[in-house]
Amino acid sequence: MRNLQLLEQADIDTNTGVITFRMADESSMNPTVAMRREGEYVVISASYGALELALRPRIRELTRTIKQLQPNDGLGTTRQVGSGNCFLGLGAHTDGTLILRPTIVGDASGYICLNLMLGSEAASALRTWLGD
Repeated sequence: MRNLQLLEQADIDTNTGVITFRMADESSMNPTVAMRREGEYVVISASYGALELALRPRIRELTRTIKQLQPNDGLGTTRQVGSGNCFLGLGAHTDGTLILRPTIVGDASGYICLNLMLGSEAASALRTWLGD
């Protein structure tokens, strides 16, 4: 069973355009996701303590995928954005939460992934930020 970490807070830095998702109780070891637009891409930094996974999917692909997600409480992720070796797994639940699984695949024998979940308000902030 996956241990999903709930990120409930969404903050947007109006100077840089970076949206950051955090847990309610702040600690340097808690997971954090930060996103910024760069042309036709969105740069994603997902970190947990000193570990960081960096992804750079196309904004249009991410926006379209989130818009088309159908809530399904039985599955963790139903779609992915990116390539086969580096992707963001996405899933939606009926309570409005959004599953984010930034993943880097090493080869057929393993991968590195963070199991994160945006609360309904944070997920709504992401959709607004993306222009959904």
